Amino acid sequence: MTDLLSSVQAALGLPRTPIALTSSGALPSAFAVTELASASIAAAGQATAELLHDRTGRLPALSVDRRLASFWFATSLRPLGWSVPPLWDPVAGDYATQDGWIRLHTNAPHHRRAAEQVLGPVADRPAMAARVAQWNKHDLEQAVVAAGGCAAQMRSWNDWQAHPQGQAVNAEPLVHWLAHSVGAAQPWRGSQARPLAGIKVLDLTRVLAGPIASRFLAGLGAEVLRIDPPDWNEPGVVPEVTLGKRCARLDLHDTADRQVFENLLGDADLLLHGYRADALERLGYGAAERQRIAPALIDVSLNAYGWSGPWQNRRGFDSLVQMSCGIAEAGQRWQQADKPLPLPVQALDHATGYLMAAAAIRALTERLKTGAVGSARLSLARTAKLLIEHSQGHAEDALRAEDQNDQGLLVEQTSWGPAHRLRVPLQISGTPLQWDHPASDLGAHRPQW
Repeated sequence: MTDLLSSVQAALGLPRTPIALTSSGALPSAFAVTELASASIAAAGQATAELLHDRTGRLPALSVDRRLASFWFATSLRPLGWSVPPLWDPVAGDYATQDGWIRLHTNAPHHRRAAEQVLGPVADRPAMAARVAQWNKHDLEQAVVAAGGCAAQMRSWNDWQAHPQGQAVNAEPLVHWLAHSVGAAQPWRGSQARPLAGIKVLDLTRVLAGPIASRFLAGLGAEVLRIDPPDWNEPGVVPEVTLGKRCARLDLHDTADRQVFENLLGDADLLLHGYRADALERLGYGAAERQRIAPALIDVSLNAYGWSGPWQNRRGFDSLVQMSCGIAEAGQRWQQADKPLPLPVQALDHATGYLMAAAAIRALTERLKTGAVGSARLSLARTAKLLIEHSQGHAEDALRAEDQNDQGLLVEQTSWGPAHRLRVPLQISGTPLQWDHPASDLGAHRPQW
């Protein structure tokens, strides 16, 4: 843990001080997933503590419960009398090809259509398996990606090291900092209890990593407004990740909606986005235009496969990156299994989310101090490299099973029904993580601050 945490602290410019960890046990995996969960949450907490230290002169005490951190990397929500929809589309998953394995990611309807454009329409997994079995993995990966879909053949870590994209990721930092401009130091509108009060966060992220970041920021008092396109939905994760936020829809191909978006952006302190590297540029909102609209804007972004190399604009998700970079193959060998074995949770997404939140808070701290406006870029593939290189197998006992005491006392009245959340794994003395809004459906609010 010390080694992994110190790497994260160095990437974020945080003091390399130890952070108190409580509870024992670990998620079963070929990799130190519990350590990654604890380190990334600890880093977000430490960034918060350093902001408070800078503003108040007092450094709060921190601790992270490793067991609760592991559970939050799966899901924090415990519905009362209702169920969250399934996370995966019925035909999403791993399939055997003629010469290995491939993963198809078909959760979004247009991604499923792309896969079926290549493989033909299918009704269920057995039908898809029969189609996939006729292909070799490289050709099928290429064909699905070319059709606008999402697929990843299973590679080993050594294969990934020899791949041009693996080599590109190796050359990238865990957090890539970009300096923009220097203006006047900003007044702090927060307090010890709500350190991010008064900070407006415009959230253009989807599915997991980015929404995990903005959920954390909302828990510290930031005003988070999530914007989605008119037809986007992700029912399996929305109840988990929209806690603390308001959620609206805008069509950035519509002139009136673009004006609304530009007004929102102009008033934002922080933009979070997780589109492919070229997507905002194609919408007319490249980095230079964003800076023109909002000169003091802090911009924190992520993508799947890194910000350089031939795959920098490739669609990707946590499960695909695990297949590409050797994690699923290492899991298969670790378990001596007959198929790919991913991590027990989507740890690349969650960890990258907390690292994004930490980077955002570091940038906000710097803007408060000096007026300097900076941005940060992260990627799932670079977080995967951190995990792989710092944490090959371990023999810790399994985590103690969840019990009633792990749930918070409050009942959250979500858009779908009442629910509990697990108790938060991070304790910052004098600064409780607490959210002002229950989880709500996408498009439930108006696009305004």
